[in-house]
Formats: sequence, structure tokens, C-alpha cells
Amino acid sequence: MAESSTKSVLFVCLGNICRSPMAEGVFRKMAKDAGVVDKWVIDSGATSDWNVGSSPDPRGLACLRNHGTETSHRARQVTKEDFMSFDYLLCMDESNLSELNRKAKSVKNYSAKIELLGSYDPQNQLIIKDPYYGSDDDFEKVYEQCVRCCKAFLAANS
Repeated sequence: MAESSTKSVLFVCLGNICRSPMAEGVFRKMAKDAGVVDKWVIDSGATSDWNVGSSPDPRGLACLRNHGTETSHRARQVTKEDFMSFDYLLCMDESNLSELNRKAKSVKNYSAKIELLGSYDPQNQLIIKDPYYGSDDDFEKVYEQCVRCCKAFLAANS
């Protein structure tokens, strides 16, 4: 990784096409606006391999664009190396958390802190629900949760 003052975060959801790329885009824009994007390695990934190589869901991309955020992310699966190279693996729900903790057991002396992104939500909404089978309003709710959580996470790590 880069110099020791660099911090890193990997946002994780099931398929890496809805919640985690939205969180990645939100956090990247926040870090850029705060003038600290060069101090961060920011990425997102999936617990599954279903969508590897795919662009984010068009509804998520539209939601991000409506808020002045762009992403060119392509879905990828979380790797064993991610547990060693990222400081934080921030996931969206209990299923993601359980799967990350299961995968972490196969990585000796991993250093990543595995948490729910929602644990940073000042409104205490711990779970960021998957909007895939929902409406545009569900994507907007995910966006709003990501903004709250990312803002608090960035403040806690500045």
C-alpha cells in the first residue's frame, strides 16, 4: 500500500452493483470535497461473484448523478488480500458481515476492521437494505444512509 499515513476503506455488499458502489461514490466525493481524497484508498466489492465486471445498477447511477456524484466502478469480489490491504471493510447488512467474518477466518493475521457501515449512522439505522428489488425511492434511501454514515466515518477517521 502507499505511505503509512494513507488510510483505506472497502465498502461491501452482496453483488457490488447497488449499495457498495453508491457508498464508495459518496465517500470518494466527500473525501475529495474535504481535500483528503489523496490520503485514502477507496474501493468497493462483493461477497458474491454474481456480478463481477458489471457496472453499477442504472438506478443507483442515476441517484448518484442526481446528487452530483459519478462512478466508473466495475463490480468485483472481495479477495483474501483485501483483508490485509484495507484498514476497514464496511458492509451493509448482517449477511455481508457474517460472510466477511467467515472469509476472514481463512486469512492469517488479517488487519482489516470489519464493521457494518450503519454502525456510523447518527440515526442508528444499522442496516442498509438492498434496493435491488425496490424502487427509485429505495435507492434514494440508500444514498441518504450512505451520506450520513460516510460523513460520520470520515469525521471519526480524520
